[in-house]
Amino acid sequence: MTEDPEPVYAAGPEGDIDRMSDEKGWIVDDLYGSASEFVRDICDSLPVSAVDGASRPQWLVESGMLEGSGEAMLLAGVPKLCPKWTKTVKEAVSGDYERWFGNGTYVVSSKQPTAEQLEEDEDLVTIPPGTYRASGRVEDCYWERTSEGGDIIDNNFATSARSITVTIASSDGQFTSERCAVWKPVK
Repeated sequence: MTEDPEPVYAAGPEGDIDRMSDEKGWIVDDLYGSASEFVRDICDSLPVSAVDGASRPQWLVESGMLEGSGEAMLLAGVPKLCPKWTKTVKEAVSGDYERWFGNGTYVVSSKQPTAEQLEEDEDLVTIPPGTYRASGRVEDCYWERTSEGGDIIDNNFATSARSITVTIASSDGQFTSERCAVWKPVK
């Protein structure tokens, strides 16, 4: 009976990540050949990830990159392969990050929807109350704040603007945005 040969790891951070992955039993998605390839792909993707109306930590969460062993691989690997994104990964894991949003209708809630709520309504997306700004070249932008019953509380249509600011109250039921660019929290 022959024994399986010991795995050989590359020298450097990639090898360290792959060794740790084997030791901890992390499961790597079939799309990648190793844990270090997964981490490298995320390092390469993060600089351009915030283009579709999501902050970078939000993108990590919403794209499913933290599912399964992804969270452990990114927490261990990002500081080694792309340390400038360490804070982003930690924010995503903690759930304490800015939520950006674009076109659509959103339920106003300071709580993220539960798994049961998402099972009932897979399109349910929540945003926390607060003050948000859409900036850039904004044309034909319509936004609307409504009560839980659907009555319009406030709305506006801007044919052309450089910046629009809206305060969404905790008592609002929903917020709708059409053609307004990306809404980001005002700090």
